[in-house]
Amino acid sequence: MANGGSGDFFKGLLIGGMLGAVVALLYAPKSGKETREDIGKKADELASKAKAEYEIALQKSKKTYQSALDRLKELEGIAKKKVEEVEDQVQELATKGRDTVEESKTRLKKALDAGVESFKEEKGSKKKKA
Repeated sequence: MANGGSGDFFKGLLIGGMLGAVVALLYAPKSGKETREDIGKKADELASKAKAEYEIALQKSKKTYQSALDRLKELEGIAKKKVEEVEDQVQELATKGRDTVEESKTRLKKALDAGVESFKEEKGSKKKKA
């Protein structure tokens, strides 16, 4: 039951109880004292029923709250695991990227060194010919 539904239920219960008491007064062939005692008993019964329904609604809402809280904790754990997985993947990609950059720098340096060496050799062979 939603919060509005239980409120409507209690309103209906109270109104129905009052209407029943009024009808009982109008059609009761009893004396005033007996009628008042009956009304008092009915009022006590009505209050007892209302209290019992309130307790049931309260227990249901506590269970629902606890269930929602448990589910949120479960989802929090799942989210933390996912964040850790993503962090691990980011770290792995960063490491791979760093390694690739270092490898590319090494190859580029070797290529430049080879080009410089080739240029020097070419320049040296031209000087010998001239």
